[in-house]
Amino acid sequence: MANVFGFGAVGDGVTDDTEALQHALEAGDGVLRLNKGTYRITQPLVLDLTKQGYGAVRGEGGASRLIMAGAGPAIRVIGDHQGTASPASVQPHTWENERFPILNGFEIVGEHPDAVGIELRKTIKCVVSHVLVRRCRIGVHLVERNRDFLLADSHLYDNREIGLFFDRCNLHQIIVHGCHISWNKVAGIKSLGGDVHNLQIVGNDIEYNNATAGGGDPSRPDHADLSQHPGGSEIWFDATDGVISEVTISGNTIQATVQTGGANVRITGAEVQRPQFADAPMSQKPDTAHLINITGNVLGSQWRGIELKNTSRVTITGNTIYDSADLSIFAAMSSGIVVSGNSFVWRGLDAEPNKDGLRFEDCDNVLLSNLAAQRFCAGSAESGAAITLVRCRECAISDCQILDPLHRGVELEDCLRCRVTNNTIVDRRSQPSMRHAIHVLGQSRDNLMVGNILGGAVEALVDATDTDSSVRDNLLLDS
Repeated sequence: MANVFGFGAVGDGVTDDTEALQHALEAGDGVLRLNKGTYRITQPLVLDLTKQGYGAVRGEGGASRLIMAGAGPAIRVIGDHQGTASPASVQPHTWENERFPILNGFEIVGEHPDAVGIELRKTIKCVVSHVLVRRCRIGVHLVERNRDFLLADSHLYDNREIGLFFDRCNLHQIIVHGCHISWNKVAGIKSLGGDVHNLQIVGNDIEYNNATAGGGDPSRPDHADLSQHPGGSEIWFDATDGVISEVTISGNTIQATVQTGGANVRITGAEVQRPQFADAPMSQKPDTAHLINITGNVLGSQWRGIELKNTSRVTITGNTIYDSADLSIFAAMSSGIVVSGNSFVWRGLDAEPNKDGLRFEDCDNVLLSNLAAQRFCAGSAESGAAITLVRCRECAISDCQILDPLHRGVELEDCLRCRVTNNTIVDRRSQPSMRHAIHVLGQSRDNLMVGNILGGAVEALVDATDTDSSVRDNLLLDS
Protein backbone atom coordinates (compact mmCIF):
# COMPACT_ATOMS: atom_id res chain seq x y z
CA MET A 1 0.00 0.00 0.00
CA ALA A 2 2.99 2.30 -0.57
CA ASN A 3 1.64 4.14 -3.61
CA VAL A 4 -0.65 7.09 -2.74
CA PHE A 5 -1.97 6.95 -6.29
CA GLY A 6 -3.64 3.72 -5.22
CA PHE A 7 -5.73 5.74 -2.76
CA GLY A 8 -6.91 8.14 -5.44
CA ALA A 9 -4.27 10.85 -5.28
CA VAL A 10 -3.47 12.52 -8.60
CA GLY A 11 -0.38 14.60 -7.80
CA ASP A 12 -0.83 17.08 -10.65
CA GLY A 13 -0.83 20.24 -8.48
CA VAL A 14 -4.40 21.07 -9.54
CA THR A 15 -6.64 18.31 -8.16
CA ASP A 16 -7.53 18.51 -4.46
CA ASP A 17 -5.73 15.45 -3.05
CA THR A 18 -6.65 16.10 0.60
CA GLU A 19 -9.14 13.26 0.97
CA ALA A 20 -6.95 10.74 -0.85
CA LEU A 21 -3.84 11.51 1.21
CA GLN A 22 -5.74 11.46 4.50
CA HIS A 23 -7.27 8.13 3.47
CA ALA A 24 -3.76 6.81 2.79
CA LEU A 25 -2.66 7.92 6.26
CA GLU A 26 -5.57 6.24 8.01
CA ALA A 27 -6.04 3.10 5.90
CA GLY A 28 -2.49 2.43 4.75
CA ASP A 29 0.40 0.97 6.70
CA GLY A 30 1.05 4.11 8.78
CA VAL A 31 3.70 5.61 6.53
CA LEU A 32 2.50 8.26 4.11
CA ARG A 33 4.78 7.81 1.12
CA LEU A 34 4.50 10.76 -1.22
CA ASN A 35 5.48 9.62 -4.67
CA LYS A 36 7.14 12.13 -6.96
CA GLY A 37 4.55 14.77 -7.79
CA THR A 38 2.78 17.92 -6.59
CA TYR A 39 -0.15 17.33 -4.22
CA ARG A 40 -2.61 20.14 -3.64
CA ILE A 41 -4.44 20.03 -0.29
CA THR A 42 -6.97 22.33 1.35
CA GLN A 43 -7.05 20.93 4.90
CA PRO A 44 -4.37 19.61 7.25
CA LEU A 45 -3.16 16.06 6.81
CA VAL A 46 -3.46 14.70 10.36
CA LEU A 47 -1.08 12.01 11.57
CA ASP A 48 -2.84 11.19 14.85
CA LEU A 49 -0.48 8.79 16.55
CA THR A 50 -2.98 8.19 19.36
CA LYS A 51 -5.43 6.66 16.86
CA GLN A 52 -3.32 5.43 13.99
CA GLY A 53 -0.23 4.26 15.86
CA TYR A 54 3.32 5.28 15.11
CA GLY A 55 3.94 6.51 11.62
CA ALA A 56 5.86 8.81 9.31
CA VAL A 57 5.60 11.03 6.24
CA ARG A 58 8.19 10.37 3.57
CA GLY A 59 8.83 12.07 0.25
CA GLU A 60 10.84 10.90 -2.73
CA GLY A 61 14.15 12.57 -1.93
CA GLY A 62 12.80 16.11 -2.33
CA ALA A 63 10.82 15.36 -5.50
CA SER A 64 7.49 15.44 -3.62
CA ARG A 65 5.64 18.68 -3.02
CA LEU A 66 2.59 19.60 -0.94
CA ILE A 67 0.77 22.82 -1.84
CA MET A 68 -1.21 24.00 1.17
CA ALA A 69 -4.17 25.93 -0.24
CA GLY A 70 -6.05 26.13 3.05
CA ALA A 71 -5.49 27.57 6.52
CA GLY A 72 -3.52 25.68 9.15
CA PRO A 73 -0.70 23.17 8.88
CA ALA A 74 -0.15 21.03 5.82
CA ILE A 75 0.89 18.24 8.20
CA ARG A 76 -0.27 18.01 11.80
CA VAL A 77 1.31 15.37 14.06
CA ILE A 78 -0.56 14.61 17.28
CA GLY A 79 0.65 12.51 20.18
CA ASP A 80 -0.29 12.10 23.82
CA HIS A 81 3.05 12.42 25.59
CA GLN A 82 2.47 14.20 28.89
CA GLY A 83 5.71 13.35 30.66
CA THR A 84 9.24 14.70 30.45
CA ALA A 85 12.29 13.29 28.66
CA SER A 86 12.91 10.98 31.60
CA PRO A 87 12.30 7.32 30.63
CA ALA A 88 10.31 6.81 33.80
CA SER A 89 7.77 9.45 32.72
CA VAL A 90 7.03 7.94 29.29
CA GLN A 91 3.90 5.81 29.36
CA PRO A 92 3.92 2.36 27.69
CA HIS A 93 1.36 3.39 25.07
CA THR A 94 3.68 6.20 23.95
CA TRP A 95 6.54 3.80 23.26
CA GLU A 96 4.24 1.35 21.54
CA ASN A 97 2.16 3.74 19.43
CA GLU A 98 3.58 7.26 19.26
CA ARG A 99 7.36 7.35 19.51
CA PHE A 100 9.79 8.71 16.95
CA PRO A 101 7.66 10.09 14.09
CA ILE A 102 9.88 11.08 11.16
CA LEU A 103 9.03 13.58 8.44
CA ASN A 104 11.49 13.89 5.60
CA GLY A 105 12.18 14.28 1.93
CA PHE A 106 9.44 16.67 0.76
CA GLU A 107 8.58 20.32 0.12
CA ILE A 108 5.63 22.33 1.46
CA VAL A 109 4.54 25.52 -0.32
CA GLY A 110 1.92 27.80 1.25
CA GLU A 111 -0.78 29.18 -1.02
CA HIS A 112 -3.06 30.48 1.74
CA PRO A 113 -2.20 33.49 3.96
CA ASP A 114 -2.64 31.33 7.08
CA ALA A 115 -0.94 28.21 5.77
CA VAL A 116 1.56 26.53 8.11
CA GLY A 117 4.09 23.91 7.09
CA ILE A 118 4.30 21.37 9.94
CA GLU A 119 2.63 21.42 13.36
CA LEU A 120 3.74 19.18 16.25
CA ARG A 121 1.60 18.62 19.34
CA LYS A 122 2.48 16.34 22.29
CA THR A 123 5.13 14.42 20.37
CA ILE A 124 8.29 12.78 21.64
CA LYS A 125 11.46 12.24 19.63
CA CYS A 126 10.06 13.68 16.43
CA VAL A 127 12.61 14.22 13.64
CA VAL A 128 12.08 16.64 10.76
CA SER A 129 14.84 16.40 8.17
CA HIS A 130 15.46 17.11 4.49
CA VAL A 131 12.35 19.27 4.34
CA LEU A 132 11.79 22.58 2.52
CA VAL A 133 8.98 24.84 3.75
CA ARG A 134 8.34 28.17 2.05
CA ARG A 135 5.69 30.84 1.57
CA CYS A 136 3.76 29.68 4.64
CA ARG A 137 2.93 31.85 7.64
CA ILE A 138 5.03 29.58 9.85
CA GLY A 139 7.44 26.91 8.67
CA VAL A 140 7.55 24.48 11.62
CA HIS A 141 5.19 25.16 14.54
CA LEU A 142 5.52 23.46 17.95
CA VAL A 143 2.58 23.94 20.31
CA GLU A 144 1.35 22.77 23.70
CA ARG A 145 3.99 20.18 24.73
CA ASN A 146 6.79 18.32 22.95
CA ARG A 147 10.00 16.53 23.92
CA ASP A 148 13.27 15.57 22.21
CA PHE A 149 12.72 17.37 18.90
CA LEU A 150 15.30 17.36 16.08
CA LEU A 151 15.29 19.64 13.03
CA ALA A 152 18.15 18.86 10.66
CA ASP A 153 19.35 19.49 7.12
CA SER A 154 16.26 21.47 6.16
CA HIS A 155 15.27 24.79 4.59
CA LEU A 156 12.73 27.12 6.23
CA TYR A 157 12.71 29.81 3.62
CA ASP A 158 10.68 32.88 2.63
CA ASN A 159 7.85 32.32 5.08
CA ARG A 160 5.40 35.06 5.90
CA GLU A 161 6.28 35.34 9.59
CA ILE A 162 8.48 32.75 11.34
CA GLY A 163 10.65 29.86 10.22
CA LEU A 164 10.73 27.74 13.41
CA PHE A 165 8.25 28.75 16.13
CA PHE A 166 8.05 27.44 19.72
CA ASP A 167 4.62 28.88 20.48
CA ARG A 168 3.90 28.93 24.23
CA CYS A 169 5.17 25.39 24.24
CA ASN A 170 6.45 23.21 27.05
CA LEU A 171 9.52 21.95 25.24
CA HIS A 172 12.79 20.37 26.39
CA GLN A 173 15.70 18.80 24.51
CA ILE A 174 15.80 20.43 21.07
CA ILE A 175 18.54 20.32 18.44
CA VAL A 176 18.49 22.51 15.34
CA HIS A 177 21.42 21.60 13.10
CA GLY A 178 22.59 22.11 9.54
CA CYS A 179 19.62 24.17 8.42
CA HIS A 180 19.10 27.17 6.20
CA ILE A 181 16.54 29.40 7.96
CA SER A 182 16.25 32.58 5.97
CA TRP A 183 14.06 35.30 4.46
CA ASN A 184 11.26 34.78 6.99
CA LYS A 185 9.63 38.15 7.62
CA VAL A 186 9.46 38.29 11.45
CA ALA A 187 12.00 35.82 12.83
CA GLY A 188 14.09 32.86 11.79
CA ILE A 189 13.70 31.04 15.12
CA LYS A 190 11.31 32.36 17.76
CA SER A 191 10.35 31.13 21.20
CA LEU A 192 7.35 32.87 22.76
CA GLY A 193 6.34 32.19 26.35
CA GLY A 194 6.13 28.55 27.35
CA ASP A 195 8.83 26.59 29.11
CA VAL A 196 11.80 25.92 26.82
CA HIS A 197 15.03 24.26 27.99
CA ASN A 198 18.03 22.42 26.54
CA LEU A 199 18.03 24.08 23.14
CA GLN A 200 21.00 23.65 20.80
CA ILE A 201 21.18 25.83 17.66
CA VAL A 202 24.37 24.70 15.97
CA GLY A 203 25.89 24.95 12.51
CA ASN A 204 23.08 26.77 10.69
CA ASP A 205 22.80 29.64 8.23
CA ILE A 206 20.19 32.00 9.73
CA GLU A 207 19.89 35.23 7.77
CA TYR A 208 17.68 37.94 6.29
CA ASN A 209 14.82 37.24 8.67
CA ASN A 210 13.07 40.60 8.70
CA ALA A 211 10.37 42.44 6.83
CA THR A 212 12.74 44.64 4.86
CA ALA A 213 14.84 41.82 3.42
CA GLY A 214 13.94 41.39 -0.22
CA GLY A 215 11.10 43.91 0.02
CA GLY A 216 7.50 42.82 -0.32
CA ASP A 217 5.34 41.77 -3.21
CA PRO A 218 1.69 42.87 -2.74
CA SER A 219 0.65 40.57 -5.58
CA ARG A 220 1.65 37.48 -3.61
CA PRO A 221 -1.21 35.69 -1.84
CA ASP A 222 0.85 35.55 1.37
CA HIS A 223 1.65 39.27 1.40
CA ALA A 224 0.76 40.95 4.69
CA ASP A 225 1.14 44.22 6.54
CA LEU A 226 4.02 43.66 8.94
CA SER A 227 3.73 47.02 10.71
CA GLN A 228 3.01 45.10 13.92
CA HIS A 229 6.48 43.56 13.72
CA PRO A 230 8.82 46.58 13.60
CA GLY A 231 12.01 44.68 14.35
CA GLY A 232 12.85 41.36 12.76
CA SER A 233 15.28 38.96 14.41
CA GLU A 234 17.23 35.95 13.26
CA ILE A 235 16.82 34.39 16.72
CA TRP A 236 14.22 35.81 19.09
CA PHE A 237 13.48 34.47 22.58
CA ASP A 238 10.58 36.21 24.31
CA ALA A 239 10.29 34.93 27.88
CA THR A 240 8.34 37.87 29.29
CA ASP A 241 5.63 35.33 30.07
CA GLY A 242 7.54 32.06 30.18
CA VAL A 243 11.03 30.60 30.57
CA ILE A 244 13.97 30.07 28.21
CA SER A 245 17.13 28.46 29.59
CA GLU A 246 20.04 26.11 28.94
CA VAL A 247 20.61 27.35 25.39
CA THR A 248 23.63 27.04 23.13
CA ILE A 249 23.88 29.13 19.95
CA SER A 250 27.14 28.08 18.31
CA GLY A 251 28.87 27.94 14.96
CA ASN A 252 26.14 29.72 13.01
CA THR A 253 26.14 32.49 10.45
CA ILE A 254 23.54 34.95 11.75
CA GLN A 255 23.18 38.00 9.56
CA ALA A 256 20.60 40.12 7.85
CA THR A 257 19.68 43.37 6.26
CA VAL A 258 19.27 46.26 8.68
CA GLN A 259 15.74 46.79 9.96
CA THR A 260 15.25 49.55 12.50
CA GLY A 261 14.54 47.86 15.81
CA GLY A 262 15.86 44.52 14.59
CA ALA A 263 18.51 42.25 16.10
CA ASN A 264 20.52 39.22 15.07
CA VAL A 265 19.85 37.68 18.50
CA ARG A 266 17.19 39.13 20.82
CA ILE A 267 16.49 37.68 24.27
CA THR A 268 13.93 39.19 26.65
CA GLY A 269 12.95 37.98 30.10
CA ALA A 270 10.20 39.09 32.46
CA GLU A 271 10.17 42.81 33.19
CA VAL A 272 11.27 44.03 36.61
CA GLN A 273 11.66 47.33 38.35
CA ARG A 274 15.17 48.71 38.63
CA PRO A 275 16.36 48.61 42.26
CA GLN A 276 17.63 51.76 43.89
CA PHE A 277 21.22 52.66 43.08
CA ALA A 278 22.89 51.01 46.08
CA ASP A 279 20.14 48.67 47.22
CA ALA A 280 19.23 45.09 46.42
CA PRO A 281 21.47 43.23 43.95
CA MET A 282 20.11 42.48 40.51
CA SER A 283 20.13 38.74 41.23
CA GLN A 284 16.96 39.17 43.32
CA LYS A 285 14.91 39.96 40.24
CA PRO A 286 12.76 37.37 38.37
CA ASP A 287 14.91 35.09 36.27
CA THR A 288 13.10 33.78 33.19
CA ALA A 289 15.83 34.03 30.52
CA HIS A 290 19.10 32.52 31.70
CA LEU A 291 21.91 30.00 31.19
CA ILE A 292 22.56 30.99 27.57
CA ASN A 293 25.79 30.55 25.62
CA ILE A 294 26.42 32.44 22.36
CA THR A 295 29.78 31.38 20.97
CA GLY A 296 31.69 31.02 17.73
CA ASN A 297 29.15 32.71 15.49
CA VAL A 298 29.41 35.35 12.78
CA LEU A 299 26.74 37.99 13.40
CA GLY A 300 26.16 41.17 11.48
CA SER A 301 24.33 43.62 9.26
CA GLN A 302 21.43 44.38 11.56
CA TRP A 303 20.31 47.26 13.73
CA ARG A 304 21.70 45.45 16.78
CA GLY A 305 23.90 42.38 16.96
CA ILE A 306 22.83 41.00 20.36
CA GLU A 307 20.10 42.49 22.55
CA LEU A 308 19.52 41.30 26.12
CA LYS A 309 16.78 42.54 28.43
CA ASN A 310 16.06 41.08 31.86
CA THR A 311 18.47 38.18 31.38
CA SER A 312 21.05 36.47 33.57
CA ARG A 313 24.04 34.17 33.19
CA VAL A 314 24.63 34.81 29.50
CA THR A 315 28.06 34.10 27.98
CA ILE A 316 29.05 35.74 24.68
CA THR A 317 32.45 34.48 23.53
CA GLY A 318 34.49 33.99 20.38
CA ASN A 319 32.09 35.68 17.99
CA THR A 320 32.74 38.03 15.10
CA ILE A 321 30.15 40.81 15.24
CA TYR A 322 30.08 43.37 12.46
CA ASP A 323 28.10 46.25 10.95
CA SER A 324 25.56 46.84 13.71
CA ALA A 325 23.83 50.05 12.66
CA ASP A 326 22.93 50.93 16.27
CA LEU A 327 24.87 48.76 18.76
CA SER A 328 26.87 45.55 18.60
CA ILE A 329 25.63 44.50 22.05
CA PHE A 330 22.94 46.11 24.18
CA ALA A 331 22.00 44.78 27.62
CA ALA A 332 19.52 46.15 30.14
CA MET A 333 18.49 44.90 33.59
CA SER A 334 20.75 41.89 33.22
CA SER A 335 23.14 40.10 35.57
CA GLY A 336 26.06 37.72 35.27
CA ILE A 337 26.93 38.60 31.66
CA VAL A 338 30.33 37.56 30.24
CA VAL A 339 31.51 39.11 26.96
CA SER A 340 34.98 37.84 26.10
CA GLY A 341 37.23 37.17 23.14
CA ASN A 342 34.99 38.74 20.50
CA SER A 343 36.07 40.68 17.42
CA PHE A 344 33.98 43.67 16.39
CA VAL A 345 34.44 44.61 12.76
CA TRP A 346 34.75 48.33 12.31
CA ARG A 347 34.12 51.04 9.74
CA GLY A 348 36.79 50.96 7.06
CA LEU A 349 36.40 54.65 6.22
CA ASP A 350 35.40 57.70 8.21
CA ALA A 351 32.87 58.50 5.48
CA GLU A 352 30.84 55.38 6.31
CA PRO A 353 27.78 55.77 8.60
CA ASN A 354 28.39 55.69 12.34
CA LYS A 355 27.77 52.25 13.81
CA ASP A 356 28.76 49.66 16.42
CA GLY A 357 29.29 49.91 20.17
CA LEU A 358 28.50 48.20 23.48
CA ARG A 359 25.99 49.61 25.96
CA PHE A 360 24.88 48.22 29.33
CA GLU A 361 22.12 49.79 31.41
CA ASP A 362 21.08 48.81 34.95
CA CYS A 363 23.24 45.68 34.91
CA ASP A 364 25.44 44.04 37.53
CA ASN A 365 28.21 41.46 37.55
CA VAL A 366 29.23 42.05 33.92
CA LEU A 367 32.69 41.06 32.65
CA LEU A 368 33.95 42.55 29.37
CA SER A 369 37.39 41.22 28.49
CA ASN A 370 39.77 40.55 25.61
CA LEU A 371 37.69 42.44 23.08
CA ALA A 372 39.02 43.85 19.81
CA ALA A 373 37.03 46.98 18.97
CA GLN A 374 38.05 49.60 16.42
CA ARG A 375 36.27 52.73 15.20
CA PHE A 376 33.24 52.24 17.40
CA CYS A 377 30.88 55.18 16.90
CA ALA A 378 28.31 54.69 19.68
CA GLY A 379 27.14 57.71 21.61
CA SER A 380 27.32 61.36 20.65
CA ALA A 381 29.53 64.36 21.25
CA GLU A 382 27.58 64.94 24.50
CA SER A 383 27.47 61.45 25.98
CA GLY A 384 28.21 57.79 25.34
CA ALA A 385 31.28 55.86 24.29
CA ALA A 386 32.53 52.79 22.49
CA ILE A 387 31.68 50.94 25.72
CA THR A 388 29.07 52.63 27.89
CA LEU A 389 27.87 51.54 31.34
CA VAL A 390 24.87 53.35 32.83
CA ARG A 391 23.67 52.66 36.39
CA CYS A 392 25.73 49.48 36.53
CA ARG A 393 27.53 47.92 39.48
CA GLU A 394 30.32 45.39 40.06
CA CYS A 395 31.31 45.34 36.40
CA ALA A 396 34.76 45.07 34.83
CA ILE A 397 36.25 46.16 31.50
CA SER A 398 39.69 44.61 31.16
CA ASP A 399 42.37 43.70 28.61
CA CYS A 400 40.49 45.20 25.66
CA GLN A 401 41.76 46.96 22.56
CA ILE A 402 39.55 50.03 22.07
CA LEU A 403 41.07 51.85 19.14
CA ASP A 404 40.00 55.01 17.29
CA PRO A 405 36.59 55.48 18.96
CA LEU A 406 34.62 58.37 17.55
CA HIS A 407 33.68 60.09 20.82
CA ARG A 408 35.01 58.27 23.89
CA GLY A 409 36.58 54.97 24.76
CA VAL A 410 34.77 54.07 27.99
CA GLU A 411 32.06 55.96 29.83
CA LEU A 412 30.67 55.16 33.28
CA GLU A 413 27.53 57.02 34.34
CA ASP A 414 26.08 56.54 37.82
CA CYS A 415 28.12 53.36 38.23
CA LEU A 416 29.18 51.64 41.44
CA ARG A 417 32.29 49.51 42.11
CA CYS A 418 33.30 49.05 38.48
CA ARG A 419 36.83 48.49 37.11
CA VAL A 420 38.48 49.70 33.91
CA THR A 421 41.86 47.96 33.91
CA ASN A 422 44.69 46.94 31.58
CA ASN A 423 43.06 48.24 28.39
CA THR A 424 44.53 50.08 25.43
CA ILE A 425 42.31 53.04 24.60
CA VAL A 426 43.96 55.17 21.92
CA ASP A 427 42.82 57.35 19.03
CA ARG A 428 45.59 56.86 16.46
CA ARG A 429 44.11 58.85 13.59
CA SER A 430 45.97 61.82 12.15
CA GLN A 431 43.00 63.97 13.13
CA PRO A 432 41.66 62.35 16.32
CA SER A 433 38.09 62.99 17.45
CA MET A 434 38.05 61.03 20.74
CA ARG A 435 37.22 63.52 23.49
CA HIS A 436 38.11 61.24 26.43
CA ALA A 437 39.66 57.82 26.73
CA ILE A 438 37.78 57.29 30.01
CA HIS A 439 34.85 59.41 31.17
CA VAL A 440 33.21 58.96 34.59
CA LEU A 441 30.22 61.10 35.54
CA GLY A 442 27.05 61.44 37.56
CA GLN A 443 26.73 59.67 40.91
CA SER A 444 29.50 57.18 40.12
CA ARG A 445 31.54 56.07 43.11
CA ASP A 446 34.05 53.45 44.25
CA ASN A 447 35.25 52.81 40.70
CA LEU A 448 38.83 51.96 39.71
CA MET A 449 40.79 52.91 36.57
CA VAL A 450 44.26 51.40 36.63
CA GLY A 451 46.96 50.01 34.33
CA ASN A 452 45.54 51.33 31.05
CA ILE A 453 47.39 52.74 28.03
CA LEU A 454 45.57 55.92 27.05
CA GLY A 455 46.24 58.35 24.22
CA GLY A 456 44.88 60.63 21.54
CA ALA A 457 42.14 62.52 23.41
CA VAL A 458 41.29 66.00 22.19
CA GLU A 459 40.12 67.15 25.64
CA ALA A 460 41.34 64.99 28.54
CA LEU A 461 42.47 61.39 28.60
CA VAL A 462 40.61 60.76 31.87
CA ASP A 463 37.72 62.87 33.07
CA ALA A 464 36.47 61.63 36.43
CA THR A 465 35.93 64.97 38.11
CA ASP A 466 33.30 65.24 40.81
CA THR A 467 33.13 61.45 41.22
CA ASP A 468 34.58 59.18 43.87
CA SER A 469 36.97 57.31 41.55
CA SER A 470 40.50 55.94 41.87
CA VAL A 471 42.65 56.73 38.82
CA ARG A 472 46.25 55.53 39.04
CA ASP A 473 49.14 53.82 37.31
CA ASN A 474 47.91 54.46 33.77
CA LEU A 475 50.28 55.14 30.90
CA LEU A 476 49.25 58.48 29.44
CA LEU A 477 50.47 59.10 25.92
CA ASP A 478 50.84 62.53 24.36
CA SER A 479 47.50 63.94 23.21
